[in-house]
Amino acid sequence: MLRNPLLVVALVITGAIAAWGIVDTAGLAAVAAGLVKVQFTSRAWFIMGTVSFMLIVSVVLALSRYGRIKLGKDEDEPEFSTLSWLTMLFAAGMGVGLLYWATAEPLTHYLLIEEVRGPRGAAADALFVTNFHWGLHAWAIYALTSLVIAYFGFRLGCPSLVSAPIIKVFGANALTRSVGWLSDLLAIVAIAIGLGGSVAMGVFQIKEGVDALLGLQTSGMELALVIFAVLCLAYTPPLMVDLSRGMAVLSNTAMAIASGLMVFVLLAGPTHFIMGGVLQAAGEYLSGALVHGFRTFTFMDEQVGEWFQSWTLTYMVWWLAWAPFVGVFIARISRGRTIREFLCGVILVPTAFSMLWFGVFGSVGIYGALKTELPILEVVRNNVSGVTFFVLDVFPWPLLTVSAVVAAAFLFIVTSVVSAAFVLGMFSTGGDLNPAVRVKLTWGAILGALGLVMILSDSIDAVKSIIALGALPFVFVVLLLVICLLKALKSERLDRS
Repeated sequence: MLRNPLLVVALVITGAIAAWGIVDTAGLAAVAAGLVKVQFTSRAWFIMGTVSFMLIVSVVLALSRYGRIKLGKDEDEPEFSTLSWLTMLFAAGMGVGLLYWATAEPLTHYLLIEEVRGPRGAAADALFVTNFHWGLHAWAIYALTSLVIAYFGFRLGCPSLVSAPIIKVFGANALTRSVGWLSDLLAIVAIAIGLGGSVAMGVFQIKEGVDALLGLQTSGMELALVIFAVLCLAYTPPLMVDLSRGMAVLSNTAMAIASGLMVFVLLAGPTHFIMGGVLQAAGEYLSGALVHGFRTFTFMDEQVGEWFQSWTLTYMVWWLAWAPFVGVFIARISRGRTIREFLCGVILVPTAFSMLWFGVFGSVGIYGALKTELPILEVVRNNVSGVTFFVLDVFPWPLLTVSAVVAAAFLFIVTSVVSAAFVLGMFSTGGDLNPAVRVKLTWGAILGALGLVMILSDSIDAVKSIIALGALPFVFVVLLLVICLLKALKSERLDRS
């Protein structure tokens, strides 16, 4: 392990960040917030331009003649059924964030917009913005990154590494090897820090769920640390065995629980209001998503600019942080599918589910704010982690539904950590499809330490800043990967003309 420079450097960087955060959590959070603010102020246009470019490229490729090309040999057939494929890729891409932000995000946007647009206008705009954060642009980032890995891996026989397309397209020389090595390193750091943030969010939500189940008011950091310890015990054994379809089963189980919860809320709640909100939000989003992707709010006041940085820009780099991890997973389950089928499946279906998910839970929250006397907006202001459980407590069988959220969140975190440790082990050992147990355990420990840092921050804003800081450098790598893909596709077209 010590003979691998990439692994050593990656462990040193991520370990140092984890150690800094444990010793001085507030200091790390403050530095991250300051650096991210500077970067977001100067590069907002570049980030939004990049993600919009990725969406446009995805659409063009899906509609072009290249869409007929298979990810693999021409005779290869898909390994998984379409339904199983779609379920697995969605669970890998979003996970615990769906549960955490289901109602909290739309209502958070509602609170800000209400001051300018009034309650009715704020409701529509809040759902639009939430759909934008979780919709086409997010999945285009995942789709194009995973398409690069799948195309070069299955079609051209390259290792499943971020560096492989760069070396394949531009040739193996000192410069390309150096750029490739740095790209692999940036991908590793982005994945590790992004996954640490998801661990923290999941622990925050599970803690609120346990509080609700036990009737606790302020359990404090102690309960969060206990949950974190149980989580570490749960994900350690799977790291000691081969990655199997058992992870997919657990992930699909979590998705089934989440889907059942959504249907329950839809049927048990004000169904006509919810479906009206879902339909209107979907129409407004689909008609305005492309234009909104080019908005940088340059001419707006400081409050709007801060909101744009802390939400939209943070989300875009968050998806970039997860892109190499999710990309490897989606690529592995997509062999034998055409580029057109791949892009449509990875972008359109998860986007449709996200719009339905946030439409249901967001509309329920907005109904509570507009039509009832429930203090739901106060809960959003004071305890964003507990919003989902506050909503469920209003519905029948709260004990069952809260337990379901806790179980799904726990499963999402365990499967994410195990899968991420595997991918990190693979990236840091030259693309080894079966990284050594000690490598996976080492990454599991690092991921746990990074999650602990963000839990100790006790602030979702600090978590978002640290994730953004880790992901920002990877923006440049993603653009380079897209260029590699386009050049390779052009060469394939010339070969087949």
